[in-house]
Amino acid sequence: MSNPPKTELKRSLSGLHLWGIAVGLVISGEYFGWSYGWAAAGTLGFLVTTILIAVMYTTFIFSFTELTTAIPHAGGPFAYSYRAFGAKGGFVAGFATLIEFVFAPPAIALAIGSYLNVQFPGLDPKLAAVGAYVVFMGLNIAGVTIAATFELLITVLAIIELLVFMGVVSPGFSWANFALNGWAGGSGFSSEAISGVFAAIPFAIWFFLAIEGAAMAAEETRNPTRTVPVAYIAGILTLVTLAFGTMIMAGGVGDWSSLANVNDPLPQAMKIVVGDNSGWLHMLVWIGLFGLIASFHGIIMGYSRQIFALARAGFMPPTFATVNPVTKTPVKAILAGGVVGIAAIFSDSLIEIGGLPLTANIVTMSVFGAIVMYIMSMAALFKLRASEPNLERPFRAPFYPVFPAIALVCALVALVTMIYFNVLVFALFCGLFLLGFIFYRFTAHLRDGAEADDMLDLAQNEARALVD
Repeated sequence: MSNPPKTELKRSLSGLHLWGIAVGLVISGEYFGWSYGWAAAGTLGFLVTTILIAVMYTTFIFSFTELTTAIPHAGGPFAYSYRAFGAKGGFVAGFATLIEFVFAPPAIALAIGSYLNVQFPGLDPKLAAVGAYVVFMGLNIAGVTIAATFELLITVLAIIELLVFMGVVSPGFSWANFALNGWAGGSGFSSEAISGVFAAIPFAIWFFLAIEGAAMAAEETRNPTRTVPVAYIAGILTLVTLAFGTMIMAGGVGDWSSLANVNDPLPQAMKIVVGDNSGWLHMLVWIGLFGLIASFHGIIMGYSRQIFALARAGFMPPTFATVNPVTKTPVKAILAGGVVGIAAIFSDSLIEIGGLPLTANIVTMSVFGAIVMYIMSMAALFKLRASEPNLERPFRAPFYPVFPAIALVCALVALVTMIYFNVLVFALFCGLFLLGFIFYRFTAHLRDGAEADDMLDLAQNEARALVD
């Protein structure tokens, strides 16, 4: 009896598409979210936090690329941890990635609503956020090439806009403004300042969060072993440059404390320099939306592929592993993540905890998922180097084992400090993980009946043995 055909995605993306996805997934982090770090650490304290996190991400991406090129799978981190540690390891990495990618879009959608509210004060930001979900889920359903080309276009526009922002506000920039009261507690050596540096970690991570999501498009990329390394390395260098440029220029134009708890720090910073009625300001609001849209649209692509891969391997209901025969996109997976995201937008009483705004807590929840996934991915890299030394690795992590060790240690430190400063959000994160594990524990039959996948199989044979 012949085996049924595998459920596959279409390989149609170029390296330029993948760079656009890698940068586009993240670039909204330059437009909002990071300024909450100023409230926690001050400008100088948050600058220290951002330097530490930039080191973590740079070493992580150079290491992560080894896994992506060796195992070009739509599940990304799920596939790497599954191959290294078996089904339970795959569950931990896959579910953590799912939390990261499902909770990031509602935070971005709320920021889209806030940006639109600048132009249309009568518009409810939450309704605008829901409208964004409807529009961009539809675009993702239309086809991956259409979606990725759109992602590339708006990512380029978003980068241009950030450069324009830096240029327009530069006449009003002063390092004295940026450094004024720049440490939490007043001094860089005080316990309050050190505490603030660590408390601000989630918001520095937001500058770079989700760049790893491009790995989930590797299965749809032409010649991934060559294009993925170039796209990832160019992507992280682009984002580090934009993150520091945007943050420093915005903080030096006036009273930075007025920008510390808003969803639209760039328009507010530009107002200080050019006034409320400048054409530059209106351009920033409208074109600035492209940055938010690029990440929002790209992360919808990312979460849908993660849901698809988990379902295909038997970790979620198999209905989410179906692909539309015409568009070749996982329609049900796209819609499922959207339902959760829209629910989060309207969950103020549940998620607005710890005295922080709704958006800040959604950001923190997403970051918890990311950090757990980073830890699992680096652990998988070390494990696979030992257990599968002959695995074909078109790209090898430079300075091994130093780079992956730096990324792993930084991620562990970030996780511990985030738990300390965000106990309630972490409890909610653990609650979601518990629900996921209950489903995993009682659905072994789904994994037994899942289609064979050589990339997940340690022995790389057709008779895959699941060890639960």
